[in-house]
Amino acid sequence: MQNRYPTWKNLLVAGVVLFGLLFALPNIFGEDPAVQIALANGDPLGDATVSRVEQILQAEGLAGTGAFLEDGQVLVRFAEEETQFRAKPHLEEVLGEEHLVAMTLAPRTPGWLRALGIQPMSLGLDLRGGVHFLFEVDMDAAISQVTQNYERDFKSLLRDENIRYQSVRAADSKVFVVLRNEADRDEARRTILSETNEVQLLDTTVSGSPALEVTMTDIQLRQRQDFAIEQNITTLRNRVNELGVAEPVVQRQGLNRIVVQLPGVQDPTRAIEILGATATLSFHLADTTNNPLEAERTGRAPAGSRLYSDRNGRPVLLKRDVIVTGDQITDAQSGFSEGQPAVFVDLDPKGARRMLETTKNNIDRGMGVVFIEQNRREVERNGEKVFENYTDERVISVATIRGVFSNSFQITGLTSIEARDLALLLRAGSLAAPVYMVEERTIGPSLGQENINQGRLAVIVGFLLVVVFMLVYYRVFGLFANLALFVNLLMIVALLSLLQASLTLPGIAGIVLTVGMAVDANVLIFERIREELRNGNTPQAAIHAGYEKAFSSIADANITTLIAALVLWTLGTGPIRGFAVTLSLGIMTSMFTAIVGTRALVNLTYGGKRVERLAI
Repeated sequence: MQNRYPTWKNLLVAGVVLFGLLFALPNIFGEDPAVQIALANGDPLGDATVSRVEQILQAEGLAGTGAFLEDGQVLVRFAEEETQFRAKPHLEEVLGEEHLVAMTLAPRTPGWLRALGIQPMSLGLDLRGGVHFLFEVDMDAAISQVTQNYERDFKSLLRDENIRYQSVRAADSKVFVVLRNEADRDEARRTILSETNEVQLLDTTVSGSPALEVTMTDIQLRQRQDFAIEQNITTLRNRVNELGVAEPVVQRQGLNRIVVQLPGVQDPTRAIEILGATATLSFHLADTTNNPLEAERTGRAPAGSRLYSDRNGRPVLLKRDVIVTGDQITDAQSGFSEGQPAVFVDLDPKGARRMLETTKNNIDRGMGVVFIEQNRREVERNGEKVFENYTDERVISVATIRGVFSNSFQITGLTSIEARDLALLLRAGSLAAPVYMVEERTIGPSLGQENINQGRLAVIVGFLLVVVFMLVYYRVFGLFANLALFVNLLMIVALLSLLQASLTLPGIAGIVLTVGMAVDANVLIFERIREELRNGNTPQAAIHAGYEKAFSSIADANITTLIAALVLWTLGTGPIRGFAVTLSLGIMTSMFTAIVGTRALVNLTYGGKRVERLAI
């Protein structure tokens, strides 16, 4: 029995080792503090911006160690963090709002590796530092928003079809359409069902009058809740991009929660204000026939109107009918109009048609802009502190319509900071449902570096202890196992770099666990070889039997562990996923290195020759 691999299998092992070396190589060069500059509208930057940025920094004595283009963005490296911290606000001030400036860490990867598209593995928040937010989505509010839209749409639909009704009122997850008689109810049912098949209609009575109780189907409820989560994730991701944070993480957690991680951000105040804001706008015609002071005194608004307050607390009467809502805004930019801060707004086609029709018929009449924000406050009920949701609505502007316009107009009456933040929120999109922060953590860069150092130490200590044990107990075969273990670590790092999976502190724990588990297969194989030798088999026969007979036990043990790791990755979130990723990769690489890798070394050493005894 020769115990020799065919040439292709030896070349495969050599190729895997070279692959691991190549893709793991960028991780040894370290990182530089840097700033990343991009255009807010997503367009790529050019060489002219690189030169301009270098001139700006040199003029202030903040020159970096190098500036270059990367994926349409300008990256400027610095020798120390202090210069990086000073350069960011200066670049933001000079370049203006059309540029996004973010602090990041730039790998010192050589140009030839970057040209091959090979990057170092990314580090999680617990290793890099930054802020972690956990938001909870208000699912009840998501459903309530749909019923309010139904209320508005049903009113318009019934008016258009000349169907008389007493009232249309949304209540929680239902809409009650109160009609004058049975015939009107039958006609209203046919009209509503012809418009939408996503609701259920039940006959009922309200104060003795025939009515329809409109509810969403179970499928529609689940779809709306999923839509609220996915839309909020998209909106939060857009807002994070507007903040100019490099390598953010925005992902769903569980049924109704969203995790946002912002690496490199150390002051979470502005991030909280922007990410948690549920602000949107609605536009209404002003009620010019009634007195808002009288409405405030009596506490009752005239029919068809609603009483609001402006930023100074003065009463304002606006018509209830909505002209345009915030979700019809496609773009918003802050700037100045006639020396005053303003937000320049663009509407989608539907909103533009509605605005055109309104302004055409209401020249010289006032139009109000209502700022709507969902908030949560802590109150005491029955001796217990609980959270309640409330809506803050205030008029930020009432302007006279001087001309006809449709898809583009401007909002004034704001401070420059309010205009900037409002434009950001409108541009990023409104949240499909309010979100409330349930957890906030800030991890400093020094703590992140400490985690890296401790994690590296844990891996090294675990690796060395295993190496010493294997050398003492299995001698030359132990050396083979140690070489395979080194290649195994190399492969894990290479795959993390290739897949750009974030390495977290639990991920390091997964690597340390893999170091111990990786030699399990070799222990089974080597003990089987010893047993075969004790039974009187020749060394060559013992080697063959050891690898062949131990394989099924090794496969069973690793497959069951891999299944558990995949379940952790599928159902887990955050740190659990980080652990599952490195554990899964470690299991797959250890199967190859422990079985194929060590067998190749054993065959090269003992195969094809007469062997009297084995150093095992």
